[in-house]
Amino acid sequence: MRLDTSQQMRTDMRQRMAPRMIQSMEILQLPLMALQERIDQELIENPLLVDLRELSPQEQEAQDAQAKETAAEAEPDAESGDLDLIPEEWRDTYGETHRVSRAALSEEADRKHDAMQNMAARPRSLHDDLADQLSFLDSDPAVRALAEYIIYNLDENGYLNLDLHDIVRDFAGDATLSQAEEALELVQKLDPPGVGARNTRECLLLQLTPDVPCRDILYILIANHLEDLQQNRLPAIEKKSGISIEKIKESMEHLRRLNLRPGARFSPENAQYVVPDLIVELNEHGTYDVRLVDEHTPQLSISQYYQKQLKNKATDPAAREFIQKRIQSARWLIESIEQRRNTLLKVARAIIEHQKDFLDKGPEAIEPLKMQQIADRVNVHVTTVSRAVDDKWVQTPRGIFSLKRFFGGGTVTSEGEEVAWDTIKQKLLEIIAKEDKQNPLSDEEIVDELGKHGFPVARRTVTKYRRTLRIPSSRQRKQF
Repeated sequence: MRLDTSQQMRTDMRQRMAPRMIQSMEILQLPLMALQERIDQELIENPLLVDLRELSPQEQEAQDAQAKETAAEAEPDAESGDLDLIPEEWRDTYGETHRVSRAALSEEADRKHDAMQNMAARPRSLHDDLADQLSFLDSDPAVRALAEYIIYNLDENGYLNLDLHDIVRDFAGDATLSQAEEALELVQKLDPPGVGARNTRECLLLQLTPDVPCRDILYILIANHLEDLQQNRLPAIEKKSGISIEKIKESMEHLRRLNLRPGARFSPENAQYVVPDLIVELNEHGTYDVRLVDEHTPQLSISQYYQKQLKNKATDPAAREFIQKRIQSARWLIESIEQRRNTLLKVARAIIEHQKDFLDKGPEAIEPLKMQQIADRVNVHVTTVSRAVDDKWVQTPRGIFSLKRFFGGGTVTSEGEEVAWDTIKQKLLEIIAKEDKQNPLSDEEIVDELGKHGFPVARRTVTKYRRTLRIPSSRQRKQF
């Protein structure tokens, strides 16, 4: 019997913690402006939340005194956290001798909720949409975690630029390649079709649903003749495939309706001003200090007035229940925001410490860095690091960068030194910039040039990075 009771207690605890964990993850993922919008909405929706910045100095002093008094009297199972005075605008409605009713509280909440409906909502991102879809799919927990990790590593167009072997390595030793493949298949089943692709060919093939006209011919053209299509070499395709030029042209009309950038529809139509979440500054000791940009973020607390009403035996039972739930909701929000602050600072400090050469010497000095390395250093799961850096920006002496900019794989040079792929990309750009424009270098020749600089890479790697950098082929770069 004791065992059954213990199991039930653990089940109840898990059920209670689930919404808190979900909220903590959601709050951690939010960039600064979205966090401020979320807080503003919560302030409107929950009448028990107050912004300490709106209190007068006298109210602040009273708040401090009452907070100390509450802390001294607090019971171990109290649902309230840091408490404060009732806001000025509510005092006429809820005086010290006024009996709080459920109807009055509901009316106040409804008024604030109506105002909230008129607030501009944060635009949904590709990551938000895919994560929501993923939550409705049944899958193994390990595969789901990998799928979530993949989602938060897609670029703005919906492509996955990481190799699955890198995904497995970044995710620590308990993940397998087969699980990563299953996770990617899961992501590639989500909308919009084409997300999770690793290249243009795969993106187009993922969009060939049964209702696409000329589907069978399109599959052959995309799978086997994509480069010929890009160069408009239709006779060559006809000769190789046996498909008539007329059929090829008809299929190409349907091909043009497919989307090469499936994730782009979630991007803002106009460029938005980037607001950094963190600031990095060089100190007098030659190291870098990291701080959060949160001066304008509301400082939340819970109304002392409602805490007193909760303890008041004359308070209507329905109102007491309402207050208790709202206090619990407020506490969860405050704790989630504080957890976001601590996690984001720990992750950012670990990143900056690892990438000191990047800040000292420039982007060409970036070091290879995996999210698992940061997760190990700050003792969190790798998906927590993914959420922490997603859509976050940092202002540094070198400029403003996305936190994801500091991550990337690498290889070993001919001298045995580890070098980041970004460094190789910079060298690739430098080699192409200096080439003979009338006789541009082929990918094989670029491989040779990189080898001369101590960077042994495969031709497919050069081709991949050239395309990632939007650099045309040697045929297209040739100038006459």
